[in-house]
Amino acid sequence: MAIKRRPPFDPKSFLAKVGDGRSIDRFGKDQIVFSQGDPADAVFYIQKGKAKVTVVSEQGKEAVVAIFGTNEFFGEGCLAGQAQRITTVTTMTDTVLMRLDKAAVVDVIHREPAFSEMFIAHLLGRTIRVEADLVDQLFNSSEKRLARLLLLLANFGKEGKPEPIIAKISQETLAEMIGTTRSRVSFFMNKFRKLGFIDYNGGIHVHSSLLNVVLHEQPQIKI
Repeated sequence: MAIKRRPPFDPKSFLAKVGDGRSIDRFGKDQIVFSQGDPADAVFYIQKGKAKVTVVSEQGKEAVVAIFGTNEFFGEGCLAGQAQRITTVTTMTDTVLMRLDKAAVVDVIHREPAFSEMFIAHLLGRTIRVEADLVDQLFNSSEKRLARLLLLLANFGKEGKPEPIIAKISQETLAEMIGTTRSRVSFFMNKFRKLGFIDYNGGIHVHSSLLNVVLHEQPQIKI
């Protein structure tokens, strides 16, 4: 008698379908997914759209610390003992999210090596990104930091093809993310446009030539 073999586990399929501990939530633009101080009880996976991560200090000052896009996870701090959210996540476009209860994520990590590999790759990628952001802040000019941010938002250097059209994002938000003023961002955006690196009319169209700004005189760290 032939033994039925279970089909190989597909993480992408798992993250696309509703199931035990998994639900799909749809958000319009500028809707809050969770707020700073909310219970940390789930991990989210972006099926479609973009979301920004902000933090508010005790003095009421808000800062944008990250922007996530399609095929990225967020909220994974709950897996490391985080009881409350330390950030607020707000959608930047119409967004479709897969919500995974903490228990469901822990279960699939233990059961399915394919998902574990995918999730570990995500965590490592996030760590590398944070380290690169720190180097960027310490050693690069605000002009280069802006160029790098625009390239990241357009998915240059990530898996798959770049998405050169960036959803509308304010210059205030860009300034917060690179640690400079809105007027400096406006100056550099106009400069990039005149040089043919970007176009913008509502959305921002990023050309691959913007890479020249980032690659020129990259900082060298001596060990």
